[in-house]
Amino acid sequence: QVQLVESGGGLVQAGGSLRLSCVASGRTVSNCDMGWFRQAPGKERELVAAISSRGLLYYTNTVKGRFTISRDNAKNTLYLQMNSLKPEDTADYYCAARSPPYGLGIKLSEYGYWGQGTQVTVSS
Repeated sequence: QVQLVESGGGLVQAGGSLRLSCVASGRTVSNCDMGWFRQAPGKERELVAAISSRGLLYYTNTVKGRFTISRDNAKNTLYLQMNSLKPEDTADYYCAARSPPYGLGIKLSEYGYWGQGTQVTVSS
């Protein structure tokens, strides 16, 4: 079992930055494939960024160059640094994990463990 707890969401103006955190327990983040998903009102949940247990990275096109996924193994925490935020980034953001790891996961169905989500609102 993997438990995930996100934090760091909030209200920010367009062009601003936020850093989301996801603290994991039950497994080490370095031994999981992990991802950040988001779900805007009325839309499907989509992958934003992913990191495999071996450190492979994936970003959806709309966030490339603005968002950075990383992990701190000592703190057993996954991060999503979000810069140059846009109103269209407004969504609930979810941390997800896959254990045991199989490689870079880019599909929602590949993840079996989810956090409760944290809300990000970007005002124009």
